[in-house]
Amino acid sequence: MANIRTALQKLSRGQALTDEEAAMIGYTQPTVTPAVPVSTRTGLSASDFGPGEIPVQAQSTGDIVSDRYTAMAKAAGLTPATSTPSSDDLYDLKRRVGYGIDAQGNPIVASDSTNKGLPAGFTAGPFPAALEKLFGSSAGYLGYRIENDVDKDGKTFFRLSVLTSPNSWQTFGAAFTQGPNGYEPFSPNYGTKDAGPSGPTGPTGPTKTYTAPDGRIFTDLNAYNAYITQTKEAAATAERKSAYDLLYQQFAKYGLQALVTPLEGLIKEGVPASEFAIRLRETDAYQKRFAANKSRINKGLAALSEAEYIGLEDAYQGIMRQYGMPETYYTRGDMGRQEGFEKFIAGDVSPKELETRISTAYNRVINANPEVVQSLKQYYPNITNGDILSYVLDPEKALTDINKKVTAAEIGGAALGAGLGINVARAEELGAFGVTKAQAEQGYQNIAEFLEPAKKLGDIYRRSGLGPYTQAVAEQEVFGISGAADAAKKRKQLTQLETAQFSGQVGVGALGRERAGQF
Repeated sequence: MANIRTALQKLSRGQALTDEEAAMIGYTQPTVTPAVPVSTRTGLSASDFGPGEIPVQAQSTGDIVSDRYTAMAKAAGLTPATSTPSSDDLYDLKRRVGYGIDAQGNPIVASDSTNKGLPAGFTAGPFPAALEKLFGSSAGYLGYRIENDVDKDGKTFFRLSVLTSPNSWQTFGAAFTQGPNGYEPFSPNYGTKDAGPSGPTGPTGPTKTYTAPDGRIFTDLNAYNAYITQTKEAAATAERKSAYDLLYQQFAKYGLQALVTPLEGLIKEGVPASEFAIRLRETDAYQKRFAANKSRINKGLAALSEAEYIGLEDAYQGIMRQYGMPETYYTRGDMGRQEGFEKFIAGDVSPKELETRISTAYNRVINANPEVVQSLKQYYPNITNGDILSYVLDPEKALTDINKKVTAAEIGGAALGAGLGINVARAEELGAFGVTKAQAEQGYQNIAEFLEPAKKLGDIYRRSGLGPYTQAVAEQEVFGISGAADAAKKRKQLTQLETAQFSGQVGVGALGRERAGQF
């Protein structure tokens, strides 16, 4: 019967084994070798193993080796015995039959038949996803093996080996443990601890290195991870600082850097750089400065960028200065806000449209109505064309006294147009009664037709208590203001007296009948 010790000794000396010897120790013959006669078999038997110890079985059976001193040997049919083989013999036996040896000298084998053909102890496929946070992606590896060890302080830890080719693997330098929160990095205390017997288990790759984006190389995973975290945080802070500086520079061009300075705290708060502009537009100061954007959105219009908004303000201001508009229309307030322009921006009024409106107003008030301008200059020597445009362009925004002045000038202009005269007090009085430009133009045309005959009749019949008949009386009647009924009655009585006393005669009576017949 073949002897395990003899087979092990022959194998260590490089001698050929019989098929029976090879099968006994689980060794795969490189070439077919004739069986050695039974008579040459001597040595190790079950009695050479101590309590709980049995020889290691062939790897092809797929059974598990549990620790350094115990293994299953179903194929050999051996059972535990009382004697103990030497540690060297047992170690060599375990190594020679193809099992991996961990740092403690324990054999490591695959746990099921799916891993046949892999080096001892390796599991096919990528290593667990939970380990990727420590070692990066597991893609591309043929298999993996987790090995345990104990440091000088008696703490158990693990290392990861990965299979890079069918016959080559490498062990990562970083150690780790497994706790309640999963796998965590671990720094073992090696000291002068004797790691125990060891031996090669196969080709080993170089120590795992980790290269940071800036080219710095690490051999310790913990240091590498700490450096990556630090550099990422520094990069994120730099990105936030850059975003803040860019906003500051952009708004400083318009003198609005004060809108940005409250955001400086976002750099330390860790707010993403992409949110800086959003946070800025949410501030009360920003929304007040660009108030027309809210009205635009409510009207279904797109909000303007800061550059577009300020560009419109500048264009509006240039046009108004060109036409002599009052400075109150474009004076800048807090943060450079020009409140007078907000209605134009909210209404989507282009600079070209604004200029057309001002030009039209200029022509209507100043050029098309010279009598109005004449009266205006006569009544109010200090009034400017800008004041007139201000009123015509936006009556609701114009000052009350401008409204009063322009209305009085329109009434005075209507009187002048009819060949009559009117002073500023009377013009303002009629304006206060609500007489409009159109009413004044029509009314003074009517007054001009009957005023002179009525005045003459008034002078003639003054002794009868019906005179005099003046322009003021005619204005009362025509414009329907206070005293209108009495004024109408007076003119009617004058006409009736003239008709009764001068019927059929020429001269004044005939003129009176002619004029009276028209009204």
